[in-house]
Amino acid sequence: MSDRVRVGIDVGGTFTKAVAVESGSGRVVGRAVVPTTHSDPRGVARGIVEALGSLLSGSGIRPGQIDMISHSTTQAINALLESDTARVGVVAMGVGPERKDVTRRTCLSGSSMQVLHEFLDTSRLLTERGVDAAVSRLREGGAEVVVAAEAFGVDDPSNERFVAERARAQGLPATASHEISGTYGLEIRTLTSAVNASVLPRARQVADFVESALREAGVSAPLMVMRGDGGVSDMGTFRTRPIATVLSGPAASVAGALLHTRVADGIFLEVGGTSTNICVIRNGRPEIRYVTVRDHPTCVRSMDVRVLGAAGGSLVSVRRGKVDSVGPRSAHIAGLRYSCFAEPAELEGGSAVVREIAGGSYALVEARGGTFAITPTCAANALGMIGEGDNSAAGAESARAALSMLGSLVGSSYSEAALSVIQTASFPITKAAARAIKEFGLGRQTTVVGGGGGASVLAPFVAKQLGLEYELSPDAEVISSIGAASSMMRDEYEIPMASADPGSVSEAARGAHESMVARGAVPETVSVSTEFDPEKALLRVSSVGSVDMDSGRAGRAFGDEELLRRAARMLGGPGAAAEASTEHHVAFSARRQGGLLGRARRPAVILDRYGSMRLSMEDASVITGTASEVLDALESAVRGKRVAPRVCLMGGMRLEDLSGLSDPGQVVEAARRSADGLVAALVGR
Repeated sequence: MSDRVRVGIDVGGTFTKAVAVESGSGRVVGRAVVPTTHSDPRGVARGIVEALGSLLSGSGIRPGQIDMISHSTTQAINALLESDTARVGVVAMGVGPERKDVTRRTCLSGSSMQVLHEFLDTSRLLTERGVDAAVSRLREGGAEVVVAAEAFGVDDPSNERFVAERARAQGLPATASHEISGTYGLEIRTLTSAVNASVLPRARQVADFVESALREAGVSAPLMVMRGDGGVSDMGTFRTRPIATVLSGPAASVAGALLHTRVADGIFLEVGGTSTNICVIRNGRPEIRYVTVRDHPTCVRSMDVRVLGAAGGSLVSVRRGKVDSVGPRSAHIAGLRYSCFAEPAELEGGSAVVREIAGGSYALVEARGGTFAITPTCAANALGMIGEGDNSAAGAESARAALSMLGSLVGSSYSEAALSVIQTASFPITKAAARAIKEFGLGRQTTVVGGGGGASVLAPFVAKQLGLEYELSPDAEVISSIGAASSMMRDEYEIPMASADPGSVSEAARGAHESMVARGAVPETVSVSTEFDPEKALLRVSSVGSVDMDSGRAGRAFGDEELLRRAARMLGGPGAAAEASTEHHVAFSARRQGGLLGRARRPAVILDRYGSMRLSMEDASVITGTASEVLDALESAVRGKRVAPRVCLMGGMRLEDLSGLSDPGQVVEAARRSADGLVAALVGR
């Protein structure tokens, strides 16, 4: 084993799982699983510490060998969903005549959060006395955290910073709205900041406990937390921007799937014990969207993950003498053992009964050994759907005994009862997956990829119902932990900008590339794209990169033929050809005929040497040659156009997407600034 390892820890609804992977190869060299500690006074943070301790003791890994620990967290989303949040005090700022409008946009009326409000007139200089008085009034009213929001705070954040500092001086956690988003929309920026602030106390408590426990255990490695977009942040960021970790658990599982599989277009199903996560993978990347939390739209972008309360450990609801639904209550949350994991003797003399649990009517087995749950995992084992050695495999005798009892309850054989459980559990998953396939325009080449401890229970059945290929991810039961350890790096930020000039766009792209490298990304894996939104007056800069372990994913880079086959699949069929290449990237295009009246088009993609899609265009021309030849041809291609087409530059270690520029002259100027090592330009048509 390598001397250095990375540790990933995933907090699931049922289990908290830790893995150790070699820093060089990504090979799993240790794993541990402990029950998630929902009822502990310190919450699920206790399970994180226990999982790490079990991992170290079971694998022989020394604390000094750990390069980094990264974990997913459910703290933010659980606190929001369960309304375990702090009361928020909003300090809104604007010039006197704008008071009515600013107040309307920042009072957050109709929000499910508890919000208090103060207004400060910025037409006069803010003083410590005036700000302290406003914060004190909020505190006396019951505010536990403070949000500072000013109408144009993204342009000049000094007032927001001042208010946040004075609030912290009074011992109140605070969020300045410009720290959360660069958008000018005051209402959504304030709402997002209030959602973030409401979970600050819980986030600080968790961060302090986990960090102190690790240090006491002699672990000095950096502790990181997964974000919902698949990136990682340090614990300082978690303490101040916990909203970024919403959906970090599902994001970790998708990151693990992308690390282990070579799927271009797919539906990733992570089937756990409590819930199933569904995420679309298109062109080798997960879809990203703005997050809505409890019907609150936010400025935070995350992987587009749909979470369903049906999984391998869900309880079976029986109504009117038939299997009615599966979930959302799970056996673990209910404190029950699975029937299939009981010894046959424990089930002797038992029968299936319906009991009320948390507002649901669930079928349970009451027998000599106690009360047991009937779950989809039990049903799959009764039907022989799970192979020997699988994480969900259990004794067929106990599984069939439990399903026979359920059959007697609903008037059917054990096999009919088991199939009914599987079909009922899979129905909402199949429906959601089909909706996602249609929404994102995925074709028949879509692959269903299974992950999670319950993947072999429901995922293959869903794939069969959809008529799609199925692939089980390697190390499926700990795929989220592997994703956390792999630290697929992603960053995105928004810059207020009235118009996108080439100098600012190039500077932002260059800065994003350098930032990713400084955080540990391999330079050749980093790609940067820019997108200018004139309606919001924002430049969105997105960067993706891989840490050194991820650059060796699956043990090797793709060969030329493999890359060509992968590109052809992304481009919609045969006829793909390599147009340009560097040491780190290859551009492909293909000719596709139009309809009777449609013209032919040339879709194009750029892949890195490990098969990841870095850029795609529906219709493009690929310009190649020396740097000067590419620049001259690019200038000719955009000359005379009122609006510049999409342009991507390819050369050296860097890709630069110039989508943020709409003026043709600006595109050419930005290209000349990035001409060093330029070998190709993709120009949209």
